[in-house]
Amino acid sequence: MPLILDGKLAAQAVRDALQAELSKVGGGLKPGLAVVLVGDNPASIVYVGMKKKACEALGYHSEEIKLPHATSQEELGKVIERLNQDPKIHGILVQLPLPAHLRTDRVIDAIDPRKDVDGLHPANLGKLLAGEKGLRPCTPLGVMTLLSHFKIPLAGKRAVVIGRSNLVGKPLGLLLLESNATVTFCHSKTQNLAEVVRQADIVAAAIGQPLFVKADMVKPGAVVVDVGTSKGADGKLMGDVDYGPVSQVASAISPVPGGVGPMTIALLLKNTFQAFREQTGL
Repeated sequence: MPLILDGKLAAQAVRDALQAELSKVGGGLKPGLAVVLVGDNPASIVYVGMKKKACEALGYHSEEIKLPHATSQEELGKVIERLNQDPKIHGILVQLPLPAHLRTDRVIDAIDPRKDVDGLHPANLGKLLAGEKGLRPCTPLGVMTLLSHFKIPLAGKRAVVIGRSNLVGKPLGLLLLESNATVTFCHSKTQNLAEVVRQADIVAAAIGQPLFVKADMVKPGAVVVDVGTSKGADGKLMGDVDYGPVSQVASAISPVPGGVGPMTIALLLKNTFQAFREQTGL
């Protein structure tokens, strides 16, 4: 049986460490996170609720700002600017995806990079590329923390990232490279994709295509991290990896749900605490 990369266990370890750090903070100060939700996407509503609950469990100051679907670019920009100036708010997260009439790049650009706890502002992505300290995207950082928690060696290993989004694929590849893995990106234009994936010691699937990674694409003994989430016809959550058959081949594998998902929220809390410390000078 493979090692199950249990995100709930690893996320609890992150929260326990944060709780210990928070206990050292005096003066009534506490990290503040604002989550902005535009529209009524059901999945986004669930995610925002989970983030708020996680903040409150640690004693963070939490603000949830719900805006109607028809909110204009200018109106959303004014909300972000208000949060940029609010000293009680150390982290700002705008829940994605946004309604089609809003430009995601302009929204991300409007967030103060110091409060960009999703790590998606060009200034923070640039720091990642340059190897400088900064806020990292939550999901890729969650993958790295999950691998670290279960002591998966990365240095010198061949890692394949399936997906090249700014949200997950690209930053995850850079973080793996930073940990001295040899990284290959695969995507929809990759020729002989299955053959490339079969060479990997570490496979990270982040393309949003359910059950895309099959057992015959995975080298025996490889570590497989499933970042994908899709809903099947029965409403059940599925990953990008065909979990049952692949688990017969892999040495370690993350489940969906219960793998990377809990890590994303845990690292959002950690990023918010990092932003809080930097802004307050603690």
